[in-house]
Amino acid sequence: MRRLLAISLLGISCLANAIDFSEKERQAILQHGPWPPPARPDPSNRVSGKPEAIAFGERLFFEPRLSGPGSVLCATCHAPGRAFQDGKPRAFGLAQVERNTPSVLNVRYARWFGWDGAHDSLWSQSIRPLLEPKEMNASAAQVMAAVNRLFPADYRKVFKEEPSEPETVLANVGKALAAYQETLVTGRTPFDQFRDALQKGEVEGKYPPAAQRGLRVFVGKGGCASCHSGPAFTNGDFAATKIAFAADDSGRLAGIKKLKSNQFNLLGRYNDDPSRSTAAGTRDLEARPGNAGEFRVPSLRNAANTAPYMHDGSLATLGEVLRRHSQGLAESEIADLVAFLESLSEEPRARGQH
Repeated sequence: MRRLLAISLLGISCLANAIDFSEKERQAILQHGPWPPPARPDPSNRVSGKPEAIAFGERLFFEPRLSGPGSVLCATCHAPGRAFQDGKPRAFGLAQVERNTPSVLNVRYARWFGWDGAHDSLWSQSIRPLLEPKEMNASAAQVMAAVNRLFPADYRKVFKEEPSEPETVLANVGKALAAYQETLVTGRTPFDQFRDALQKGEVEGKYPPAAQRGLRVFVGKGGCASCHSGPAFTNGDFAATKIAFAADDSGRLAGIKKLKSNQFNLLGRYNDDPSRSTAAGTRDLEARPGNAGEFRVPSLRNAANTAPYMHDGSLATLGEVLRRHSQGLAESEIADLVAFLESLSEEPRARGQH
């Protein structure tokens, strides 16, 4: 009898803590799932999703000898123990670069890559740090030499050809790296449990009241969901950030120009999609003055574990980001939003300073 009473009281407590979301709020919440979305191979990458390519890509990701001096690996900046980023305001490979290191978790769901969208596929983006002097400072010839020295059998197994032409080998190394990164998907979170219960008309009693209040602000008064929409909490587009940008780093404006001139873009010969349907977005892009100062809208999944924030790493906490972007919110609402954002990680961190 006592046990039944305790269960009954627990149910009443859960109901008391549950916010009665309106139907409009409920529909806005539901569009942020389910998670994870279905995994589909990338048509532009013929080895996307193939186990042998994933295994090869993982070896390449942790191989410093791909870099020019043989001392820097992809995991230098995208460290597994730091949510596949580095925790620094700005990345440091062989030298400090101008931008913050984004996590590669959930990167398979992106449409454009890099803070400025200068790459239109994950495999093309994976080539960029190999060639960047401040990051890995290699060349196509050096990458091919490393593959021939270290992984000739792996390369032949995955690509059914000899590693004999530098630019082709470089493109294929990017495709193997992309195949591995496509597997880096975060798990379900407290928010996902709550969202799915809401869809079923059930009450998920473990979801903190502060997170529920923050969720209401997120889809309503805060206006956050206009950019951070969908299951990955990003519309995949670009937006002005309210962060001053350097004259030589104009964001999306320069990114489009770089993309159009990149031989590894989806309009080029290395796109494995016979229909070239994947290249339509690139073909139609035009740089406009209004793109200056726009940067990619990041996913908010796992954001509590990927400080510091913004393209230049200039904001140290989620609270700082919210104060910069959310006008007219009280401190209590910002605290609730932080609680909600922390619920988008598999293991929400302990509250720090906001």
